[in-house]
Amino acid sequence: MKNKLIEQVPELTKVSSKGQLVIPKDIRKHLKIKEGDVFATTSADYNLIILKKIKNPILKKDLILLKDIEEAWKEIEQGRCKTHEKEEFLKELKKW
Repeated sequence: MKNKLIEQVPELTKVSSKGQLVIPKDIRKHLKIKEGDVFATTSADYNLIILKKIKNPILKKDLILLKDIEEAWKEIEQGRCKTHEKEEFLKELKKW
């Protein structure tokens, strides 16, 4: 069974006047996000905000993952990345 969230077209969301961002319902349901959940946030300088659902207190592995994601985006922006067709990518993703 294929992951519906991976194959769908990204949903658009707006930032409110208070700086709040709505996470679409399908994503909240898939990740079991509920009121009061805590997220670590970081931003690479690529018009990208990364959210990572965490347990409180934040674990060292969560901090390492966020840093790894930042480094991966730097490599992508510098052209040092692999490209895959959709089916290849989904096959590779399942290995993770």
